[in-house]
Amino acid sequence: MKLDQFPEAIRPHLIPKPGGEMIYRCLGCQKEHGIETLLYTCPDCGSVLLLHDRRFERLKAINGETWRQIFDYRRMLKDPAVKGIYRYHEFIGPVIPLSSVVYLGEGHTPIVEANARLQAKAGIRFFYKNDGQNPSASFKDRGMASALSYINFLIQEGHVDEVLSICASTGDTSAAAALYAAYLKPKIKSAVLLPHKKVTPQQLSQPLGSGADVFEIPGVFDDCMKVVEALSERYNVALLNSKNAWRILGQESYSYEIAQDFDYAMADKVVVVPIGNAGNITAVMSGFLKFFEAGIIDALPKIVGVQSVHANPVYRYYRQPEDGPRKFVPMTVKPSVAQAAMIGNPVSMPRVIHLVERYNRTAGAVRVSFAEVTEQDIMDWQLTANRNGHIACTHGGESLAGLIKAMQNGDVDSKETAIVDSTAHALKFAGFQDMYFQDSFPDGYTVRPNPNLVNRPRYVRPDAIKEVPEAGRPLEGEAFDRFVDAVSREIAESLDLKKKV
Repeated sequence: MKLDQFPEAIRPHLIPKPGGEMIYRCLGCQKEHGIETLLYTCPDCGSVLLLHDRRFERLKAINGETWRQIFDYRRMLKDPAVKGIYRYHEFIGPVIPLSSVVYLGEGHTPIVEANARLQAKAGIRFFYKNDGQNPSASFKDRGMASALSYINFLIQEGHVDEVLSICASTGDTSAAAALYAAYLKPKIKSAVLLPHKKVTPQQLSQPLGSGADVFEIPGVFDDCMKVVEALSERYNVALLNSKNAWRILGQESYSYEIAQDFDYAMADKVVVVPIGNAGNITAVMSGFLKFFEAGIIDALPKIVGVQSVHANPVYRYYRQPEDGPRKFVPMTVKPSVAQAAMIGNPVSMPRVIHLVERYNRTAGAVRVSFAEVTEQDIMDWQLTANRNGHIACTHGGESLAGLIKAMQNGDVDSKETAIVDSTAHALKFAGFQDMYFQDSFPDGYTVRPNPNLVNRPRYVRPDAIKEVPEAGRPLEGEAFDRFVDAVSREIAESLDLKKKV
């Protein structure tokens, strides 16, 4: 549609213009810092930062109903800059002009309702939000679109020159960072650090294919993160992990999309997300809080954060008694099929603590809870979901297992509706499915296959057939007819097919 075809009252708001006053706010000392330079931690006390719009109150001058119409009508615009996460420009990066926005097709991933069979098995109505259908096949693209649009803005404004972006990763972050940096070459170059042999081959291929400098080091993600932090402190590089507050800002779009796709009715909704470095749950809480404060939604949904027993520092923190001073204790992780969440010391933990308290206080009740699941549950629920028409990754299995556990814990009611996060595409973690089917998991994973979920290819080569087709040596005539007849008969018997009358 062209602008003059939209309702007159909405036209002035459809194409967002730069506005607001963004600053970094420290969660430790509360000091504020300008956004003209790349900051990841507070220069004064070293704590993590959140981005804050000093002029957020201006957004309340537009009532909630009008905001809902603005976002719904923006769906019809053809401008690439507002096709992705910047449909919600005023709430994500209001200071960034649309000319700086990097759009590679991220955002607005499908929300797919589970079929009746799977919902009956789970005992609740639920939907998968398939964030594996982002450009690099994971939710990380939301944050990278924001972080790289911001860096592109700084370059265009002359605040920085050539930039080397760098990140530590368990796979998905590196794929997204390398992809978005590649789009902005030669202004931005990319380097990624990965834990040696702890990233799937599919994930490793992505930053290599995007032309990034890829470094593998001994240890786990937490060790990679320490090296990257040292590099960002000593050298002029752009850190693209979730320590980067612009990453968190972009991932808030996940909340906004859920609200819009459910017509902004959040009172009976439950959003279930896995926790690794804790950036995603931070963003989800922050996004819903902003929409609530602006009157776009009139209730805050429940949020369930899920962790595996092999990497559960956030869950352990919230298992401590609420009436006493809780203490966060980093942990040594064990091997996990939820590989991207295999993080024992999440950098966004201070943000989680801050936002959980604020979220529950704003809601007037406990609306954020945490669930712990086994590795076995993760694999079993992932495969069960995918056998019912989904493309859930292992983290999608973790989220669904967490929903079931939250219901058992009494944190979720069967009458509510859940939106379950699948953070990446199933193909990224296909190796774990293969290990399940072949019963070849190393002992550290504590996963054993359920025979009802195992599936393997069956080789059909009838013994009675002497000649079979080969590459470069096709069969012809009667020999080929005999081959087709024998193979089709064997397949029909295997499937117990009935002959046509």
